[in-house]
Amino acid sequence: MANNVTAPRGMRDFLPPEKARRERALAVIRQTYSAHGFEEIETPVVEDYERLHSGLGGDNEKLSFSVLKRGLTADDMAAAHASGDAHDLADLGLRFDLTVPLARFYATNRADLPNVFRAIQIAPVWRAERPQKGRYRQFVQADIDIIGEPGPLAEVELITATSATLSALGLNGCTIRLNDRRILFGLLDYCGVAPERRESALITIDKLDKIGVSGVVAELSEFGPDSAAVLGGFLEKIEPHLAGGGVPLTTPDILSVLPDGIDPEAVASLETIANALTELPDGVQVRFDPTLVRGMGYYTGTIFEIAHPESGSSVGGGGRYDGMIGRFLGTDVPAAGFSIGFERIVDLLPENESVRGGIVLVHDAPTAGAVPGDGLTLQALARIKSQAVAAGERVRLERRTKNLTPILDRAAAAGFTHFAFVDAHATTFADLTRKPLT
Repeated sequence: MANNVTAPRGMRDFLPPEKARRERALAVIRQTYSAHGFEEIETPVVEDYERLHSGLGGDNEKLSFSVLKRGLTADDMAAAHASGDAHDLADLGLRFDLTVPLARFYATNRADLPNVFRAIQIAPVWRAERPQKGRYRQFVQADIDIIGEPGPLAEVELITATSATLSALGLNGCTIRLNDRRILFGLLDYCGVAPERRESALITIDKLDKIGVSGVVAELSEFGPDSAAVLGGFLEKIEPHLAGGGVPLTTPDILSVLPDGIDPEAVASLETIANALTELPDGVQVRFDPTLVRGMGYYTGTIFEIAHPESGSSVGGGGRYDGMIGRFLGTDVPAAGFSIGFERIVDLLPENESVRGGIVLVHDAPTAGAVPGDGLTLQALARIKSQAVAAGERVRLERRTKNLTPILDRAAAAGFTHFAFVDAHATTFADLTRKPLT
């Protein structure tokens, strides 16, 4: 019986063309973020177990992969199984996002960082998801964060840089939806939801795009029929706006869909951000969405998500999380971030041609000898390839076979444009006759 040689569920291999496509997209993302003044950092793939389960990661904490302590015995495993509590078995875990590691990074390295730090993190993260289309157990996130800027300038910079990145990638038709957690809490107060039950109610509202208004109202009935009815009426009122992409980001438009008594500072903050976003590229628009929740409990103010008409899920998101770093540092530090969901973005990108150019050196089997007349020597083949690379060529070596068609076809599909035969008579790259690959 053959062994199973597929990648673990929810994780993938990438063949050279797809890997090249991903790297080209990552290069665009890095270059654009860097042009906007962000600096790239790197953090370990593992963090302390307690840090990853400190209540900052919301439901993602339940999906984290844990790393067992060294030296565990069978008795330790049996005791944990009997008690139903495996926490004592792990001291580390794989990161489930890049925000918690960034907060720890800043707390560790604050003395060596500027007062306002603009960070890039692009790296894989791991979650014990149930694998399905667009949802993997290992996936890449591309984050930018601004730490130390308390005002709306941080949100403006994040949205501007992200919009420029979407445009540079050639991804048109994106809508960045904005909301504020203070507006959400005001809505829940209006509906009569007790403060201690806010987070539970928000989890239900976050399902709006999956279960619809009726489903949300049904789930919220446990908070009281009056609360569910009031929220249901509000959702029905704004549903046409959401179908059109959202509400324009002006105070009159925002107030026109909100009940009285919503925090005026939160509304004014959104309009301030909108008024500053006058230079967004074509193909990206920003709208107000009062139902936008974002599932992470650490958000404290503005929140945002990227929607695209060809994706059934958001393709990016973020917000302000002023309270997180203080959990590690003991002193509150303002922070905001925006993450591109790379796996979903890369699936939406227009098809680009492979890297074009290069030459295939079709050679006879080389010999180890160096005596003229002994055939093509290994030394001569290595020298000719080195000369081709030094001349700026992308070079692939292929051994001559009776039927070269499959070999040359694969080379052409990989973007190579020429080939040349290398035999015992060739001594330099200049000696070779180049022929086009057709």
